[in-house]
Amino acid sequence: MGDLVVGRRKQSILVVDDNAVNAALLKELLSSRGYNTTAVQNAAAAEAEIRREPPDLILLDVIMPGKTGYELCRELKDDSETRLIPIVMITGLSAREDRLKGIEAGADDFLTKPIYSEELFARVNSLLKLKEFTDELETADSVLCTLGLSVEARDPYTEGHCERLARDATDLGRFLGVGEESLVALSRGGYLHDLGKIAVPDEILKKGSDLTPAEWQIMKQHPVTGESICRPLKSLRLVLPIIRHHHEHSDGSGYPDGLRSGEIPLLPRILQVVDIYDALRTARPYKAALSHDQAAATMRAEAEADSGMKSWSRNSSAC
Repeated sequence: MGDLVVGRRKQSILVVDDNAVNAALLKELLSSRGYNTTAVQNAAAAEAEIRREPPDLILLDVIMPGKTGYELCRELKDDSETRLIPIVMITGLSAREDRLKGIEAGADDFLTKPIYSEELFARVNSLLKLKEFTDELETADSVLCTLGLSVEARDPYTEGHCERLARDATDLGRFLGVGEESLVALSRGGYLHDLGKIAVPDEILKKGSDLTPAEWQIMKQHPVTGESICRPLKSLRLVLPIIRHHHEHSDGSGYPDGLRSGEIPLLPRILQVVDIYDALRTARPYKAALSHDQAAATMRAEAEADSGMKSWSRNSSAC
């Protein structure tokens, strides 16, 4: 039963079925295969159990008193905390429109009553392998974000910078109406945008704005380095442009590619705005922190001058 374990933890399955006999049968079958199985009989109990300990898989009956399986499935798939949990909908309904309703709710698979044990085990095993792979990707993302924070920790003046950028970029993206995937990318971009600075020596990273031409060339490579580190993870595909292009300017004077207005993707532009704001609001050895009103006025003036906020962005490169 080694394939049923993630690390040293048994994979967990939540059975949600208002029929106590069906729920008990499913629990017995799955427990016999080594899964840590919990059975509840309604959506409210399922929600409480998921809050207590999110399962690796949910077997969800369609027809229940109160909130239906369709409604619960849709809510779980709309929640960023639970949307990656595979959901198998169990139904005695065979009509095509009922299946379509389940697909629209976000169900990952279906089992039709009566349930045959061989089919149950095959579908459960397949979806749990997918969940294990997804968890591995999330772990890799977390490791990279931790590395991003380690870069921040090298400079005492930038404490909390990544967390603020992740929060503010997400808020600005939401205000602008970007999609959920883009909001996730902006949050991750806040932590990972300067990951490439892991390859920049401390004497350059902490020097501030008075870099020599040779030192500036080293600094300007950090977006390329960060992109290269993150490129193998497909889950970060929307984050890569943020990492690479958050120091580009509309007049083509930015780096690393010298992109001009219209060539710079939206998400890097969103992150650059909050990055510049955070730089203005943060005290550095070579400048004092500005108030919110002062920072806003400075940014408006730079925008009206169509400078792409070039001078302030250069100062923020050390943040």
